[in-house]
Amino acid sequence: MRKKRVVLTGGVFDVLHAGHLYTLKRAKRYGDYLVVVVASDEHIRKKGREPIHSQKYRAQMVAALKPVDKVVLGGDDPEKIVKKIKPDVIVYGYDQKPFLKPKGVKIVKLKKCIEKNGLKTSKILKRLEF
Repeated sequence: MRKKRVVLTGGVFDVLHAGHLYTLKRAKRYGDYLVVVVASDEHIRKKGREPIHSQKYRAQMVAALKPVDKVVLGGDDPEKIVKKIKPDVIVYGYDQKPFLKPKGVKIVKLKKCIEKNGLKTSKILKRLEF
């Protein structure tokens, strides 16, 4: 019996959109079991804005998405999560910087987005004048 390949990815997911679904579907292609880390509310604040939805709410929404097998709440120590999950692959979205590169873990940086201008929460919020 072969070992299941565990894929780890993460994000804020404050306003779910098609770009998130695209990224999660692509990430799932790299393994058998997709674990998604949902960023903390404090992480959003460090980026300069208040979260629209709480971390627990965002985690529930992400958990309901078809490609996702497990959701983990992010905190202040991403390396701790990596040690606990032991992924075979870490997938970063097209707009994310690969900040974790553990030894023996394949790092994938997605190059494509689904729209020429990129589909980002910040652009959606700006359009909504939020």
